[in-house]
Amino acid sequence: QVRLVESGGGSVQAGGSLRLSCEYSGNSWRNNCMGWFRQVPGKAREGIATMSAGGVASYANSVKGRFTISKDNAKKTLDLQLDAAEPEDTAMYYCAAPRKIWSPCWPWAERERPDTDWGQGIQVTVSS
Repeated sequence: QVRLVESGGGSVQAGGSLRLSCEYSGNSWRNNCMGWFRQVPGKAREGIATMSAGGVASYANSVKGRFTISKDNAKKTLDLQLDAAEPEDTAMYYCAAPRKIWSPCWPWAERERPDTDWGQGIQVTVSS
């Protein structure tokens, strides 16, 4: 059973930075992808960053160059650094892990899939 718990959300002004963290509990940490998604009301959840088991990062075009995904294998945490935040980044952010093996990872994150474990979500608000 996988459990994902996000922390670190909140409010930031445009141009500012915020760091999200996800604590992972389960047995598949070293074997598979993990990622961050976000969702605004009325829209589907969108994948924004993934990290492979081998440490390869991939990003959506909307966040590339501004967000950085990283993981700590010893602590079993997955972080997302948000820099140069924009009002359009305002959303509920979710940590996620697929239940099946994906290689490469980004196709898994191209859309919300049923065989995925999700955290409870955390709100990020960027004010202009």
